[in-house]
Amino acid sequence: MNCQKNHSLRKNVKGELPIAQWALTMIALFFLAIILLIPLVAVFAKAFEQGISVYIASISEPDAIAALRLTLLTILIVVPVNTLFGVAAAWAIAKYDFKGKNILITVIDLPFAISPVVAGLIFVLLFSTTHGVLGQWLSDYGFKIIFAPPGIIIATAFVTLPFVAREIIPLMQSQGSSEEEAALTLGASGWKTFLFVTLPNIKWALLYGMILTAARAAGEFGAVSVVSGHIRGLTNTLPLHVEILYNEYQFVSAFGVASILTFLAVINLIIKNMVEWKINQQISRKYKRIGG
Repeated sequence: MNCQKNHSLRKNVKGELPIAQWALTMIALFFLAIILLIPLVAVFAKAFEQGISVYIASISEPDAIAALRLTLLTILIVVPVNTLFGVAAAWAIAKYDFKGKNILITVIDLPFAISPVVAGLIFVLLFSTTHGVLGQWLSDYGFKIIFAPPGIIIATAFVTLPFVAREIIPLMQSQGSSEEEAALTLGASGWKTFLFVTLPNIKWALLYGMILTAARAAGEFGAVSVVSGHIRGLTNTLPLHVEILYNEYQFVSAFGVASILTFLAVINLIIKNMVEWKINQQISRKYKRIGG
């Protein structure tokens, strides 16, 4: 009865407000074009302004290759580290009750509340060899953090810390712990319970969080800019390299390198939509089983 009522309500809204629906759709498409599509086209138009040979030269120069290599290295380190942390934190928060649980949740959300530039300054105060608390001690043992790739990786890991945890905590809480308790009762070890019970239930949300982490790591600018030192060929990621080229009025080269970030963003977007589709399918099957 409720389903029929909701269906008739949707039918009435569609029948009575076609102009409103058309207007809202056009407004949404207009803002989509202004905010997303036109800038995207402008990037590639400027990148190929002087021909494909100039474009290839701009993205294949040694500094651009080094920036791409450092960006990919940062992603390859940050994503697994934050995935391990996110899964462990989500497991603890969703499956157990303990003192300090709310504090842990607050700490996980801390990078959302702190400006990336301030986060970079925090690591400068910690690891700088001149003013840092731990910088000189680490330098004595041969570890350089600030103005080196480790500082970029640490700063990026900080700003991307919440994404995996925040994607799977609500899912784990909604699923409860009955399946894990049943597996443990039947004699499964904690590791097997995680691999064969928990992980299949959270795999798409986990992948979604990893995609968001990779996307933010590739495009992070504020925190990385503070700790990198802007050393060409050594500590410049792709966003920093684009800034340097733009400030030197090498606009074609800047947009050419920016197109690499655009390609990475489009790939992330495609994978993200595929994961969202799989998540929606999983939710639909779950409700069909409940309703059936």
